[in-house]
Amino acid sequence: MIKIVIIGSGNVAIHLANAFYKTKKVLLTQMYARNIQQIIHLKERVAITDNINLLADADIYIIAVSDDAISAVSSKINKKNSLVLHTSGSVSLDSLKNNGRKGVFYLLQSFSKDKKINFDKIPFCLEASTKKDLKLLKKLASSIGKKIYTINSEQRKILHVSAVFVNNFTNHMYKIGNDICKENNVPFEILHPLIEETALKIQKLSPEKAQTGPAKRNDTQTIANHLELLNKEQQTIYQLITSSIQNSIQDSIQDSIQK
Repeated sequence: MIKIVIIGSGNVAIHLANAFYKTKKVLLTQMYARNIQQIIHLKERVAITDNINLLADADIYIIAVSDDAISAVSSKINKKNSLVLHTSGSVSLDSLKNNGRKGVFYLLQSFSKDKKINFDKIPFCLEASTKKDLKLLKKLASSIGKKIYTINSEQRKILHVSAVFVNNFTNHMYKIGNDICKENNVPFEILHPLIEETALKIQKLSPEKAQTGPAKRNDTQTIANHLELLNKEQQTIYQLITSSIQNSIQDSIQDSIQK
């Protein structure tokens, strides 16, 4: 059985704690949080502490804190025979400053506090300093998930920035759409089936082939009509994305001609 300690109190830390608590292949021995009140609700399940100098012995220490805090926190873990991991998508393996073994346990998913997570569908992106530790990471990941990938630090950075586009930026588009609906007394929920269909479509088609809309059709009158309905900030975003779509289409045409 793999003994682990989780360091952190954010969404990733809590979801991981709940998942590992349910499996018999891993023993969650302790959780650490700088503000112990943030994990006080877990005290019936696992030992908790707010003193990083009193971390319990474990095979693996999982650091699930903000990116900027990873180096500082890892430098305080003096467990030379243990494997220390971080869960960040944008921080390299070398950012870990512990003296011993190092690895990355990155879950490519958006975690919200009250949203249940199906770990079977989450990609686990793993990296370790040695093959032996990578094997241990795969064993840890497989105890709660099924989609396991070996991804190095540079690949992980690429995945992370791509995820910002497909998740964070896309969600901001939902926010703008919701704002426009609210300002004009139109129920945003009417758009829910379209949002769902768009997400499902790219599982069968490439994003390029799935693209539709006035920008792709170069429907200038519709584009002009849309811009009249928007405030200045929304107009700027609309025009920027419209231009990006049209430029992408032109690039594809040029590529096909050259081939």
